Amino acid sequence: MGEPIAVALAAVPLIVVGVLLVGLLWPATRAMPIAWLSALVVGFLVWGMPVQWLAAATIEGVLIAVQILWIVFGALVLLYTMLRAGAFDVINGGFAMISEDRRVQVVLIAFFLSTFIEGAAGFGAPAAVVAPLLLGLGFPALAAVVAALIGHIIAVTYGAVGTPIIVGIREPMSGVSGIRTAIEAEGLTAAQFAVNVAAWAATYHLLVGFVMPLFVVGMVVYFFGDPDDRSIGPALEVWPLCLFAGLAFGIPYWLSAWFISAELPSLVGSMVGAAIVIGALRAGYFQPDGEWTFPDQEEWPDHWTGSIQPTDAKRVLARTHDISLVRAWFPYTLLVALLMITRVFDPFPALLQGEQVALFGRQVSPVLGTIATRGGEFTVGLFLFEWSNVLGTDLGTGINFTYVPGTWLLVSAIAAVGLFDMNRREVAEAWGSATKKLVSPLIALVFVLAMAQVMLQSGSHADGVDSMIVVLGTATANVMGPAYPMVAALIGALGAALVGSNTVSNITFGPFQFVAAERLGFSRELVVGAQAVGGAIGNLVAIHNVVAALATVDLIGEEGRVIRLNLIPLLYYTVFVGIWVLLFTYVLFPEVF
Repeated sequence: MGEPIAVALAAVPLIVVGVLLVGLLWPATRAMPIAWLSALVVGFLVWGMPVQWLAAATIEGVLIAVQILWIVFGALVLLYTMLRAGAFDVINGGFAMISEDRRVQVVLIAFFLSTFIEGAAGFGAPAAVVAPLLLGLGFPALAAVVAALIGHIIAVTYGAVGTPIIVGIREPMSGVSGIRTAIEAEGLTAAQFAVNVAAWAATYHLLVGFVMPLFVVGMVVYFFGDPDDRSIGPALEVWPLCLFAGLAFGIPYWLSAWFISAELPSLVGSMVGAAIVIGALRAGYFQPDGEWTFPDQEEWPDHWTGSIQPTDAKRVLARTHDISLVRAWFPYTLLVALLMITRVFDPFPALLQGEQVALFGRQVSPVLGTIATRGGEFTVGLFLFEWSNVLGTDLGTGINFTYVPGTWLLVSAIAAVGLFDMNRREVAEAWGSATKKLVSPLIALVFVLAMAQVMLQSGSHADGVDSMIVVLGTATANVMGPAYPMVAALIGALGAALVGSNTVSNITFGPFQFVAAERLGFSRELVVGAQAVGGAIGNLVAIHNVVAALATVDLIGEEGRVIRLNLIPLLYYTVFVGIWVLLFTYVLFPEVF
């Protein structure tokens, strides 16, 4: 089989995804099962994968999906608990009362609150929560959606307490034998490699993304100001505030990625940055000289608003309680503390990951035992489950519920119930809303990850066989050659735009980027770090994210307009990240693994 034919066949599952999702606008719940079937057909007929390997790869994908869904469920339960209790209304009011200037509100709510929600919940939650809040403050619906989508994008790499890194990078790097072997040859584990990738991704974000508050303010004032006198002048009037906000977020965000944990950068950056900026504004610093607002509502074009008018939007929020701002923030403060304890302070990280450790002078392990069967080996422990040699193959994976952030999100949500004195009906509504929201992601994630694992493992069943991902990565490396670092972030962005998720983009294209970098002799950490950044930025134009955001303000039908506007920050980010990757790869850090 010639190389062009092999590349074309390897790309079939991705082409199916692109045609069905982007071309025909099918929902992911319909498109992804067909994409998985196409991967099975190509894997069986072209790559010669035995049936048990196809089944084992699918099972591996399903278990990874369960791990992601556990995190999403915990994040949504906490989010809806906060909404039902009225705590988010208090948090929003705390931001809004600082200034009535729309530019300041964009910085505080569309940037800081959005990045915070992304770090805590991810998976579309920032736009779903922040767009209605901005609408309730009097923003045009279209402006609210654009601001919410652009404002949180720097945080997506570490969304849902680091899911795109701890699942999206670590899992495929540990699951593909050739990549795992290359990483281990450098004295690293897949988990350590993922942490290093997270640190380099934060570096790119800091260098390029610190201007995002100014960018989102500029988008709002230019496209939603006086239609007869478009200007970015009002944005430039608040450039000191915007750049101060970008650095107040970016520096603790970067420090967290390098020195604390891959789960916490977005949470730490948003919480610390917001506290610093709000303190400065209250002290009288960075306040605009004049107040900027939107034109009178009767002058708004029809496409700016849907059926929910700005004065009606507060009906989408739960009733408020008598909650102080400190109490409203407490569940997320508790979450950060729990994650730091379980990630930073020995011996908890090792213990919670299933290792035997010395505790109070005794050797302690959460593992209860291993059972060998014809279907593989099952290791069972306290809140952990591992399945190795799945169906007699070399594949294996598992779930560690005590280390996965979903558990600590649920603990924080349960603490919030007592803290806010919620009744049974409110708790049931919060948990019920979270459960209902899982249905569509469950179907889509199970099948897209099953497809990705079939593609990733299509070379594992026999020696000398390159997987579909290796074939695609090698072909791309051959085409791009020395310029490859420049397009690494763009590839990640296209992947996220295609599949609608940074995590899934990382799972699918992370190994692709690793192989391409390896073939060309570039740093794998730097190139895969660019993938992690690109996967975040691609969410700006992922059709599913745009539709979901528009639905929260009843503006379905304006997807094309939003995507066209969001292409501006997408192009800015991918070009400048590409330049930094080139500099890092060739000049500044060429020796990095």
